[in-house]
Amino acid sequence: MQLVIVESPAKAKTIEKYLGGDYRVLASYGHVRDLPPKDGSVNPDEGFAMEWEPYADKAKQLKAITDEAKKADRLILATDPDREGEAISWHVQEVLAKKKALPKAVERVTFNAITKPAILAAMKAPRELDTDLIDAYRARRALDYLVGFTLSPVLWRKLPGAKSAGRVQSVALRLIVEREREIEGFTPQEYWSVIAEMEADGTRFTARLARFDGEKLDRLSIGDEGTAMRAKAAVEGGRFTVTAVETKPATRNPPPPFTTSTLQQEAARKLGFSASHTMRIAQNLYEDGAITYMRTDGVQMDGSAIQAARGAIANRYDASYVPDKPRQYQTKAKNAQEAHEAIRPTDFGRDKAGSGDHARLYDLIWKRALASQMASARMERTAVEMEDGTGRHMLRATGQVVLFPGYLALYEEGRDDSEDEDSRRLPLLRTGDAPAKHGVNAEQHFTQPPPRFSEASLVKRLEELGIGRPSTYASIIQVLKDRAYVRIEKNRFFAEESGRLLTAFLERFFEKYVSYDFTAELEEELDDVSGGRAEWQAVLTDFWRDFRPRTDEVMEQKPSDITAELDKFLEPYLFPKKADGSDPRLCPNCGEGRLALRGGRFGAFVACSNYPDCKYTRRFAQPGGESGEDSGPETLGNDPESGLPVERKSGRFGPYIQLGEGKEAKRASIPKDVAELDLEMALKLLSLPRTIGAHPETAEPITASIGRYGPYLAHQGKYARLSSTAEVFETGMNAAVVKLAEAAAGGGRPARGAAQAPLKVFGTHPTSGGEVKLMEGRYGPYVTDGTTNATLPKTADKDALTLEEATALIDARAAAAPAKGKKKAPAKKAAAKKAPAKKPAAKKKA
Repeated sequence: MQLVIVESPAKAKTIEKYLGGDYRVLASYGHVRDLPPKDGSVNPDEGFAMEWEPYADKAKQLKAITDEAKKADRLILATDPDREGEAISWHVQEVLAKKKALPKAVERVTFNAITKPAILAAMKAPRELDTDLIDAYRARRALDYLVGFTLSPVLWRKLPGAKSAGRVQSVALRLIVEREREIEGFTPQEYWSVIAEMEADGTRFTARLARFDGEKLDRLSIGDEGTAMRAKAAVEGGRFTVTAVETKPATRNPPPPFTTSTLQQEAARKLGFSASHTMRIAQNLYEDGAITYMRTDGVQMDGSAIQAARGAIANRYDASYVPDKPRQYQTKAKNAQEAHEAIRPTDFGRDKAGSGDHARLYDLIWKRALASQMASARMERTAVEMEDGTGRHMLRATGQVVLFPGYLALYEEGRDDSEDEDSRRLPLLRTGDAPAKHGVNAEQHFTQPPPRFSEASLVKRLEELGIGRPSTYASIIQVLKDRAYVRIEKNRFFAEESGRLLTAFLERFFEKYVSYDFTAELEEELDDVSGGRAEWQAVLTDFWRDFRPRTDEVMEQKPSDITAELDKFLEPYLFPKKADGSDPRLCPNCGEGRLALRGGRFGAFVACSNYPDCKYTRRFAQPGGESGEDSGPETLGNDPESGLPVERKSGRFGPYIQLGEGKEAKRASIPKDVAELDLEMALKLLSLPRTIGAHPETAEPITASIGRYGPYLAHQGKYARLSSTAEVFETGMNAAVVKLAEAAAGGGRPARGAAQAPLKVFGTHPTSGGEVKLMEGRYGPYVTDGTTNATLPKTADKDALTLEEATALIDARAAAAPAKGKKKAPAKKAAAKKAPAKKPAAKKKA
């Protein structure tokens, strides 16, 4: 028997079907062991020796692999064809060796697609494990561990509120924070454009003023309304004739097939997918055999795939869309061993796969790969210049005509900035023509700050800088979200206070290790390890030699000294110079104290030096310019019952109201949908929960309040959501009873056990005679004949499913189910033996 190890059960099932009866295919379910999260898992003093520990939840699977390995004659490690895949194979081999269950013959095979020809071909070309890739994995894993477990304790002790830092994630965070600083420090500049609406031969077009009073204009040349109005008047009063027509042919070549990075970028632009969602869907498509391996830096396609693509193009279009020679693309990856084939369909004749997001992503991959082998698009770009009688004013119009669409007939690459003046159509114009003028507009504009990063633009920037690797970008971005260092609004990254403070700390005390150049150079060294050009322990030694002393040095400093250094480092941001020349650190509340950065239990904030006499505070991330001034706590008035002041404050979790002082003070968060906060609304919020009355059936009280997840009703431990803060104070008894009843019934969903209508009825099963139906289940759609239920594969299109396909799924599920044989007779009870005395139970530790 031959044992094959892959990562996922979906792959295992498919591959076992291709290989036949002599093979047993098991899944490792990803990595089987890792460095335990404790000190000492990597020992720099012992050549960076690593202490590996199996995952607790993989014990059952490792036992199954071990049991089968003991019976196997040959072990075939068939995990993914990249560094992580090589590492998983190595881990499995190491675990089996320790358990003395390693077969004599151990081989490694890789394949780029889960298709029968690819699997069978891979089995005929086994190799040994690639020690260079394994060393590169160990180097990266040790490096990330050493940075995390050495730097994080420094953060916990010296920077309250910080959770963790990482080798690559901290650099990605710095990009987001620096962009935020650029936006906040940006000063808009006014400029005007003068546009004429023209017409020739019945076609309207626009022309831009490009020369005024004999001077060539650029975008910012007209900077005030007065000049703009003079320019507009000059265009309105002039008669413009065509003085020059320049026509140039242009060619646009198709982009290469997707790499991991470009797939994440394009899926974000066109489909709105996050990087992690894109990779999850691509993984499903790969495991279903629809596409090739999705973690790759390569842009080339296999020769047979290129021929298949050219054939598909010829079938879909005419011969002019097929270039004379196949297109060859060169990878930009620095490490050829990790530059596998590009992401492409396994069958170019299959233009659809799956449903929903799976279908949308497959369509994108299919079109991009097919377009990469299509003919170039041919354009004609035209620029027309028109002068008035004086020759001192000139209008310019540009346009573009597509003469032959080529690959654009199928696919056009998305862009972050879609505005393109050259793509407009122009009428046929000749020298001496005088197009009609329908109007002139002078429009005011202001320069805009650089846009915040989207996932697509962040991935693109990381790749441009050589930071991290495309296969890790999804997890890097996810860590930043999980740590709450960033938030996403309208698909753009915003730096949170904790992320800004962490970045400032690292820039001040660990500048080298969050620099873009250093991080990129370290990536190149790690690539050299995987390429066999460097020794992994030497790379770690060079890094550790400087990093460890630096962390020790920072650890020895007092938290107050750290805060003082950050106060100086962040002074231009926290206390920018004021236009009137006054002291930006002067407390706006008491007028005497000086403002400075302070460290608190939940992070940093700005406070007055006259505390506790002056209680002025300002959030760390609130700039100190005149537009960002905060007078500290705002008194809304006094509570008429207690006479205590009601204040509006800002805290760790946002704005809140406080009644009184000290431990006895009552507080309430200010909901986001409260537009205007006055004393009356503040007292209402402080009075919650509100008792609506006694339930007519139970006589128990119904209350309304605002919790962690928003406004709600409560009655006998049961809850119902409210849609707004206003409903908390307006909902009456009748409405409350109805809402609670609806919530108890599941919000209108069918009651548990109630019959559910089928999505589709196909017909009668040819064998069982049962009615074959498509149903919606808890875990997705499934088909059934009344006896056997079969879940649809993730990539199956339920709308296109036929009776034959549904029957095949049911039959396969029935065949895979355990045989329903007779139950084993219970074993005869052995003669009762005297049970040994029980040991007293150990006392639990307090």
